[in-house]
Amino acid sequence: MSSGGLELPPGDPDHEGGSGAVPSGAVSLARPVETGAQIGPELDWGADAWSEVRTRAQRAGRAYIWLNLVEQRLRAVVAAVLRPVYEPVHGEDWVVAAAGPAGQEWVQRAVAVREVSRRKGYLLDPADDNVLSFLTLPQLRELMVQHWPCFEPYFDDRRAVELALDELEVTRNVVSRNRALSQAVLAQAERASAVLLEMLGAGSDVPSARRLRVDAVEDLVGDRYADVVGVHPDRVRLLRQFPAEDLFGGARRLDAIGIGLNLLVQNFSGRRLIRLAEEGSRVRLLFLNPASSAVKRRERELGLKRGELSRSVEMNILHMRRVRARLRDPGAFEIQVYDETPRFTAYLVDGDGADGVAVVQSYLRRTRGMEAPVLVLRGGGRVVRGEGPGENGLFETYREEFELAWADSRPVS
Repeated sequence: MSSGGLELPPGDPDHEGGSGAVPSGAVSLARPVETGAQIGPELDWGADAWSEVRTRAQRAGRAYIWLNLVEQRLRAVVAAVLRPVYEPVHGEDWVVAAAGPAGQEWVQRAVAVREVSRRKGYLLDPADDNVLSFLTLPQLRELMVQHWPCFEPYFDDRRAVELALDELEVTRNVVSRNRALSQAVLAQAERASAVLLEMLGAGSDVPSARRLRVDAVEDLVGDRYADVVGVHPDRVRLLRQFPAEDLFGGARRLDAIGIGLNLLVQNFSGRRLIRLAEEGSRVRLLFLNPASSAVKRRERELGLKRGELSRSVEMNILHMRRVRARLRDPGAFEIQVYDETPRFTAYLVDGDGADGVAVVQSYLRRTRGMEAPVLVLRGGGRVVRGEGPGENGLFETYREEFELAWADSRPVS
């Protein structure tokens, strides 16, 4: 008998004097779990689980950046409009006064959170030591709605502002609670944020944003990747997100180099090119000479029949010649050919100014241009941080390559 008055059963049926049976009235003790045995549910994450978690984190991160930008901008707008109205009378309590009886509960909660943050040392930036910094996006919206006559001179449509903020509220709730954010809701949030920032007077100061919208993430960390603002697996996916009309429409200058320049010739009509040139655009197109040995080598690389690629290039050149023939000023639409080995295709839009955008593809040995990866570059002399004083990104590299190739080429009559 043990000290507790309970008889312990033998631990092993083969033990000396042990029969393996548990005597009546005895308490059975569980055997130790063998080493390596699993207890309870499987806790390891496989590759699929990690992939899903990373996707969720990436979407939430993008959404958070947009929400952060909108909230900061809305806070600045509210302060700029309401502070001059309430501060002269109420001093530092102008936010409490502006909230009024309707917002007394949430503004007092913000005051309390601010005091706790002060005591615990959470306020690392003196600029945040004010009640306005502790208001949430819905509360800032409430201040705006309550005092709409004060904001009305600055906004054309109150309903548009409210609808955009409503769309963001879904995303804000999901992100704040670390729940899954679908791609559709993220896209909706990005659109709504871009619209709101534009309405709140915080549109991008990047000139090329009219052609290629500045992404919130690019705006913050884009200089880590030189001036690459987009990477697409192939040209189909590029055109799905960045149609030829968005790329070439309204261009004041267009320089293109490649083999057949199909992205331009097959996706942007001759009528649009004529209109573009008549509106003052200057175009320089540099094709690979269809009669050169470089075309024959490229045909062998791609496994094409003899003459198949050269005929395609000839047809594109003839099409561009017909466009040029219909212009009042053919000198503004230049076509030339080169004989060197083609290394890349590039379309440089407004490359001589602050509004430059480029689409670049390298030629791969066994891959047609339609299937090759695509880089989208933003020009305008963007300085790349960490690359040395005043050094630029890839846009200038391809622009210089184009100019060198153009100087060594010959015109098409």
